[in-house]
Amino acid sequence: MPLSELNPPTPKWGIRFDRPNLKTGLPLQPLMPAGQYIVPLVQKDGSAAEPLLAPGATVLKGQPLVALPTGDQGAAIHAPTSGRVSAIEQHSVPGSGMQRCIFIEADGADQAWSGITPVRNPLDDSPASLLDAIAAAGIVGLGGAMFPTATKLDPGSRIHTLVLNGVECEPRINCDDGLIRDRAGEILAGGQIMLHILGAERCIVAVKADTEVAIECLRAALAELNDARFTLALVPPVYPAGGERQLLQILTGQEIPAGGLPRDIGCICQNVATASAVQRFMHTGEPLTSRIVTITGSGVANAINVEARLGTPIRQLIEFAGGYTTDAVQLIMGGPMMGLPIADDSAPLTKATNCIYVHAQQESAPPSAELACIRCGDCATVCPVALAPQLLLNAQRGDDFEALQDLGLADCIECGCCDYVCPSNIELTSRFRRAKHAEREIEFERLRAATAEERFVARTKRLEREADERRAQSEATDAAGNQAEALQRLLERIAKNDDRQKRE
Repeated sequence: MPLSELNPPTPKWGIRFDRPNLKTGLPLQPLMPAGQYIVPLVQKDGSAAEPLLAPGATVLKGQPLVALPTGDQGAAIHAPTSGRVSAIEQHSVPGSGMQRCIFIEADGADQAWSGITPVRNPLDDSPASLLDAIAAAGIVGLGGAMFPTATKLDPGSRIHTLVLNGVECEPRINCDDGLIRDRAGEILAGGQIMLHILGAERCIVAVKADTEVAIECLRAALAELNDARFTLALVPPVYPAGGERQLLQILTGQEIPAGGLPRDIGCICQNVATASAVQRFMHTGEPLTSRIVTITGSGVANAINVEARLGTPIRQLIEFAGGYTTDAVQLIMGGPMMGLPIADDSAPLTKATNCIYVHAQQESAPPSAELACIRCGDCATVCPVALAPQLLLNAQRGDDFEALQDLGLADCIECGCCDYVCPSNIELTSRFRRAKHAEREIEFERLRAATAEERFVARTKRLEREADERRAQSEATDAAGNQAEALQRLLERIAKNDDRQKRE
């Protein structure tokens, strides 16, 4: 059966980077467990979970470390290897600041916990039971969003298309490319399980059109799978085409409504690594305890893809890649466009970490002087969410938050495309980020003021009510006293009359 392929047109927005300089096709190398692991107790937006083990306890690989959270934003957390819990204390976590973490000293045995069993025939199981299994495995979106996969696969509305996203959003990140080269069949098997859960009609496997080796691996795996529901999409290599909303727009021609979700257009988008993790768990019973991460940048000796255990200190990953170069200046979680700075290399690898980018001094050109906006419109041309950055800039400079809302500031994905093309060297993205922060502060203050007003009104009403009650009680007491006095006077008159009658 011939394979079904899509070749969507190149979008008008975005940036095309020079691919030969991006060091694609990095080898995939496993990092054997050793030393200390630092496992955060918070996942994405969920509150920190309570640990099931105390310091001094022994633990096995894959053993649950926390009570399964009840909130949608949380995820189960498991031990990355066997060893001993040495401490539970605060530690820096990339993208999350200081968080409570479990410290595990590896014993070198890497002995697996036997409490979770494989799901041998997942396509014969009910979607509900598979969702429970995925949740218990702690599987989340491995493209960086870290949203719980079981929650995302249970959308509450009809889904017709599943998209497996292998279009890495940023330059220099190619952990998904390495995964596809190595485990294309595993990704597709995970896609079949997701299709079964969703009851969807088709699955689009999307990769960049210039990742030739990965494409051939997928073509071979699709031919072996022989499932007519699967389509391979070769997406133009434009940044940020790997973003969920941008990718769905490219593939379907539909835009997700502002404030909406992919399910609103009948689609669900999952990262290829997430699909691989689902299949691996079903086949082996192994929860999510490791991930592939790209180590790259001019500040590290060798660019590689590493399969490492969650909780591995970033320092070990850098050492595995040959160490820092002499001019390394900064660590970034993610890519050079949208990545987040990492405070120090003792921070651990998390489920959200798809790349560690080591910035070098040679890449840090002195910032050019900011010039006046010439209204060239280049920023609007490249904006992937069709905003008008030059108008947003004017509103930001004037602190016109009403205009910022009307112009769609909330839809800005902070991709940095406008900065990249601005001939006036205006740092638009940082300005928009500050404006968002200011908006949040204003909203916080508004809510706090509203809450204070509600409390003041409630307190005033309570005090008035209590005053009315005291007044009523006082009036009742006075009335009772008056009645008692009247009765006493009556009794005295009766007594005087009795005495007079006796004398007479």
